[in-house]
Amino acid sequence: MIVGLHHAQITIPKGAEKEARHFYCTVLGLEEITKPDALKKRGGFWLQVGDKQVHIGTEEGVDRHITKAHLAYQVTDLFYWKEVLENNNIPILSSVPIPHFERFEFRDPFGNRVEMIKEV
Repeated sequence: MIVGLHHAQITIPKGAEKEARHFYCTVLGLEEITKPDALKKRGGFWLQVGDKQVHIGTEEGVDRHITKAHLAYQVTDLFYWKEVLENNNIPILSSVPIPHFERFEFRDPFGNRVEMIKEV
């Protein structure tokens, strides 16, 4: 029986951890958590997001700019996040409206599609 979602993973190019940490930990303010020693040699790092985890792995040969795959972060203030991202030169992309939610999308510095979403 599936009882929940433990984590989701996105990838960045090998060797881009410093830039990714800056974006995810400094710009977005997410908390890095300790990755098990047995997995550290694979590169990347892990983040805590509420009661879930986001794993940032490393992978070459992937064009992240063309996929619809994405993470959606639930937020309380969309305007705040638009401002933070624009101040860090991250273009905001339009999203198709869906009932009961306000949202927008952007691509992280590595091309991963990301959504900020707020229930209304």
